[in-house]
Amino acid sequence: MSSGTLYDKVWDLHRVADLPGGSTQLFIGLHLIHEVTSPQAFAAINEKGLKVRFPERTIATVDHIVPTTSQKRPFADPLAEEMLAKLEENCTNFGIKLYGLGSGNQGVVHVMAPELGLTQPGMTVACGDSHTSTHGAFGAIAFGIGTSQVRDVLASQCISMNKLKVRRLWFEGSLSKGVYAKDLILHVIRNLGVKGGVGYAYEFAGPAIEILSMEERMTICNMAIEGGARCGYINPDEITFEYLAGKKNVPTGEAWDRAVKWWKRLSSDKKAQFDDEVIFNASEIAPTVTWGITPGQGIAIDECIPKTEALKGSELSIAKEAYSYMDLKPGSPIEGVPINVCFIGSCTNGRLSDLKAAAKIAKGRHVARGIKAFVVPGSEQVAKEAKKEGLNDLFISAGFEWREPGCSMCLAMNPDKLEGNQISASSSNRNFKGRQGSSNGRTLLMSPAMVAAAAIKGQVTDVRNML
Repeated sequence: MSSGTLYDKVWDLHRVADLPGGSTQLFIGLHLIHEVTSPQAFAAINEKGLKVRFPERTIATVDHIVPTTSQKRPFADPLAEEMLAKLEENCTNFGIKLYGLGSGNQGVVHVMAPELGLTQPGMTVACGDSHTSTHGAFGAIAFGIGTSQVRDVLASQCISMNKLKVRRLWFEGSLSKGVYAKDLILHVIRNLGVKGGVGYAYEFAGPAIEILSMEERMTICNMAIEGGARCGYINPDEITFEYLAGKKNVPTGEAWDRAVKWWKRLSSDKKAQFDDEVIFNASEIAPTVTWGITPGQGIAIDECIPKTEALKGSELSIAKEAYSYMDLKPGSPIEGVPINVCFIGSCTNGRLSDLKAAAKIAKGRHVARGIKAFVVPGSEQVAKEAKKEGLNDLFISAGFEWREPGCSMCLAMNPDKLEGNQISASSSNRNFKGRQGSSNGRTLLMSPAMVAAAAIKGQVTDVRNML
């Protein structure tokens, strides 16, 4: 088993007890909730007459069901209104801080929490959302949990789980121009598979990782779960500390100095033992696009969709299903595939740097005729900063729609949905069947800059030719 890794250190610091059967009762330092997975959990503790054990350690926001056009209350969708009202009621009753609409800090849960300095190195973080792994970018161990575990954390501040093995993914070199963090993680999932990380925590490390910004690191850790890993993390360093300094919930003065000193000690030791290691060369990664129905079905922009003879076993069976669903031909190039809808946003790529990358492509150009393209900031704070820099006006001038913060078309639990068999260029994290709101809608995952390029050209395009 691994030893001396950040994962081992944080796990040991938060171990409450070893349980029968080999699992561990693990203390959760930060619990994030939203309107979708919390109502049943609150109902369960209400039925048992329990209280929230540490209400100050739970933070709430609203993101999944909020509309991105008009957020005027009550919502047009009565179910969405009911879910938000129930979250507000539960937070009031149990003394939980809620960053609601108009607070200035509402947003997608994995965007707003880091902005507020809530996520810090050495923490255990849990949320009823698959992509909680995002917070691992700070040197935290972050898990997506189910509704029953949300209940457990509310009632006890603990969850029961088995310790994972640790695989280090080492990246030599650096990303080339026009290649982004999204391409890096899609490349990983393509090579290791959507089940390759089952039973593992992924440590992302190496020269190519060390030079990335915090927002790029969050993109990578966000999609660790799509590669089968329960969590993904990056060791904290000066880039981490610079990002956190001065944020609302971060220590100041002498407490800050003590915190940084302690955070540095949490990084994996130079002689740490890993259960496995895989080495990549980041300079060899190209802009990557998914062509199928899993995040692992991705190829470089200058490659062709795999032919059946190049596949075998379960890989072949899922590919055949993807060919049929996506209506794409084996052996045909991915570049040039026509697009109907272009979506820039989500907890993967809805941060300010993502919008800036897309804006560079949109500037001085215009969305192709017949293409619906829209930009959804990841939080109210991102929207405010983007407007300050004029990004909203730039996108609107280029023919994009500028929306209000929310999860939007990432999972379409709101009015933002594909229609019929429309095909989407999306900066989100999942391309499953029906993921974006239509039972036969099709999704191609790519970086925000690639989405902007697709919007301008009306088809999948190599963004490197537009820089």
